[in-house]
Parts: sequence; structure tokens; C-alpha cells
Amino acid sequence: MKALPRIALCSALCSALLLAACASAPPQPLAARGAAQDALWLDRLTWGASSADLAAVRGQGRAAWLDAQLQPTATAPLPEAARAQIQAFAISQQPLLPLVQQLEAQRKAADAQTDDTVKAQAQKDYQQALTKLARDASARQLLQALYSPRQIQEQMAWFWFNHFNVHQYKSNLRVMVGDYEQGLRERSLGRFRDLLGYTAHHPAMLRYLDNEQNAANRINENYARELLELHTLGVGGGYSQKDVQELARVLTGLGVNFTDTHPKLKPAQEAQYHRDGAVEFNPARHDFGDKALLGITVKGQGYAELDQVLDLLARHPSTARFVSRKLAQYFVADEPPPALVERMAERWQQSDGRISEVLRAMVSSPEFEASLGRKFKDPTHYVVSAVRLAYADKVVLNTGPMIGWLYRLGQAPYNRQTPDGYPLDENAWAGPGQMTTRFEIARAIGSGSAGLFKVEGEVKDRPAFPQIANPLYYDGIAPRLAAATQQALGQATSPQEWNTYLLASPDFMHR
Repeated sequence: MKALPRIALCSALCSALLLAACASAPPQPLAARGAAQDALWLDRLTWGASSADLAAVRGQGRAAWLDAQLQPTATAPLPEAARAQIQAFAISQQPLLPLVQQLEAQRKAADAQTDDTVKAQAQKDYQQALTKLARDASARQLLQALYSPRQIQEQMAWFWFNHFNVHQYKSNLRVMVGDYEQGLRERSLGRFRDLLGYTAHHPAMLRYLDNEQNAANRINENYARELLELHTLGVGGGYSQKDVQELARVLTGLGVNFTDTHPKLKPAQEAQYHRDGAVEFNPARHDFGDKALLGITVKGQGYAELDQVLDLLARHPSTARFVSRKLAQYFVADEPPPALVERMAERWQQSDGRISEVLRAMVSSPEFEASLGRKFKDPTHYVVSAVRLAYADKVVLNTGPMIGWLYRLGQAPYNRQTPDGYPLDENAWAGPGQMTTRFEIARAIGSGSAGLFKVEGEVKDRPAFPQIANPLYYDGIAPRLAAATQQALGQATSPQEWNTYLLASPDFMHR
């Protein structure tokens, strides 16, 4: 019988490891203690433990590190190579409104062409311009996740976008997703009420869920329904279809205006008109009747109704429980312990929904500590943690391969079509096809041929072989590797194979 090529043996061995990870419980770490346990703790709270963070935790203690993460300051910049890439993006150079107006002018000019060939090319150029803006936003997200010292903030920026999800390919949302995400990032550790208000006043959300079509006598319930079901109270949170209808009435007149024009209003309506950037409240489209919502009466007073209702929803006990459970599912377990969720919800109520305090209650719990190393990585956690381990502080020059991997794995940035966001449980991401793709990604990163350092316009990658066998590996990872993984690593015949085996191991699939 002809011997299998070495790469086929490598693939078969790693595939067996990966399928074992799917079919059984996560690998049991070898009595992780000291640095190894701290590395597990950091794996859960960051986009992948780093040598710098492990040294900080070992030097100053977990409490001090956590305090700094939950109260981030402006004194922790990105590495210059990452900052320069982000600053070069158009989304970093122009505010949202003029950027949208510029693209809208391009669209109108394309549609006005009379020559079919010229028109088709102009419309293609417009679509490509939109796609580039969304891709730049994806690149910024990944660079922030890879290199920001504010790792919990970056975790929460991803979590909140997923919670308040919008889909990039609806209408012209590709031009808006970067601005929308940045606002979520800035508010990610503050009060939930501020996050809720921000999303309710952002054109990406209003356009995605059709609220710009919601007007008196022409009610559109889409945003009202998701605001109750997905953003605040949750299914079973105590609302009815009548509450959805009444909330939709509250939201009438709240829409989007990317022009410089002012709607024609009657003199009595002018004082009720409100505009902030691209979002406007048009009183001519609002239902001014009283509403009965969740057992209270909302007087028909126009724009102020929205603040009253958002206050009610943000402080509702069902919201505290629903969002606390989702946070615990993201950070602790697919089925989070009910007692932990209740303690988090209680802290929510005590702190007026301050997310940093809810997270502090979660991280300090025995349930959190007991869960370390057992949470299966979703695709984004897998890809980002692999690159962080492989290259540490060496800044990638091309995030394109990472974006491509996330598309292949089914979790590309801003690409969840439905408003529920990407699922957070293992069942969604642990199928055989997913595992095969993860092995291919592990091999690309481990061999140094991933294209992460290939600059546009250059023929070849710049030399950048991954250095995984670093102090983080020896202090924080090696002591807790399962016996099967240690055996596989021992069979590697090259650094490339060794890297691939580690990145494709069941141990690395969990955090």
C-alpha cells in the first residue's frame, strides 16, 4: 500500500482530535494552577490570553487587572502599526452624515446614466464603495480585538453589536455599520439605558428594522417587536402583542433623514420637530394618542414618549434577567447557572443597569471560575485568539484573510441577516464541516502562509513566521494540555506541524 503523504497524516490526526472535541465534553485541564489558571481566566475575558496580560495579572493580581479593564482610560493606545491602518480608513476620517451623503450622491449619479454600459459600471462602483466601507469597519474591529489593551471593552463591543444586531446588506447599511459599532464600543461598559437609547436613535437600527416606515395610521411593528423580544424583556418577559402594537405607536415618526432638507410642517408642529444628525422625529407622522404599555399610560406628547418608554424597558426586572442571562451565556456557559443569573440581575437593579458592575458580579462568582476552559469558542474567538497567540504584538498588515475565514466559518462581521444575532452556544459551531475549516485555518496560520502580512500591491508576504512556543505557552498553556494533545504535539516533525497541532487541538477550541 502506498504511504499517505505527510500532510494527509497531519490532516487525519488533527481531524480526529477536532471531531473528538465535538463529540465529547471539553478536555479536562491538568490541575491548572498558578499561571496556567490565570491564563485560562484571561482566555475567557480577552480575545485570547497574551504574555503581557498574563504578566500583569501575575504581577498586580486579578482584581487590579479587572478594575483597569472595567474602567478603561484614554491612556492605553493601540500599537502604532494598528492605529495607522485604522486612521487611513474613510470611516475614521469622515462623520457618518457627510459620508452617507457622498455615497448617496454617487448612487444618484450612477442611476442617472443613460448609457447602459456606463450605468452598470457606475452602479457596480457604488456597490464596491459601500462594500469597502463595511470591510474597513470589519478590519477595524479585528485590529481592535487583536491589539487593544482594553480587551473586555472589545469583547463587549462585539457582544452589544450582536445583541443589537443589524445586517450590513440591507439598503445602504454598509456605510453605517462602522459608526454604529463605534458608538456601541464607547458605551459598552456603561449603563444599559445609554446603549438602548443609542441604538434607538441610530439610523442603522431604524432603517434595518423599518421604523422609518412607521407612521400614524400606517403602523410598522418590526422595531417595536424586536425592541421587546430581543433587546430588552425577552420572550416570556411579560409583554403581549398589544404591548407590541402600543410600542409601535410610540415609535411612529422616528425615522431617518440623510438630506439637508427640513420636512414641511404646520406651524403648530414645528416646535415638536426634532433632529439629531441623520435621525429625525417628524411630528406629522406621529400618533399623538395616549398609549397603554406594560401596565402604564404613556401620554401622547411626541418625542418625549420614547425616553419614557426606554426608561421603563431598561429598568424592567425582565430586562435585567434576560440580558444578564445572555451575558452569562457569552462568558460562562451555554446554559448558565440560574443562581448566577439571578445575582447578576440583582446587581443590575442595584446599579441601574451599569454593565461594568454586572460583569464584576459575574467574574467574581464561583460559577465563573468553575467554568474556565469549558466554553467552546465561536468562530470569531477562535480566529482572533489563534492570531493573538501566533503573533502576539507583531501587528498584522492585512486582516483580509481573517475576514475570509470568518465568512467561511459563518460568522462574518455584520453579516447575520436576522435581528437575533449570531448564536452563542456550542451546537451552532461544532459541526464536522466547521472543524475541518478550523483545521485548514490552523494550518494556514501555523505554517506562516496565511497572508496576514501581505501588503496590497506587494507580490509576496513579508517574512513573519509564528512564534507560538513562547513564555505564554510554557507558563500558561502547556501545564494544562490534555494527554492526547501532548501526544500529538510530540509527533510533530516540524515547527509548522507543531503549530498546526496546537491551534487545531480540542484544548485550543475552548476558553
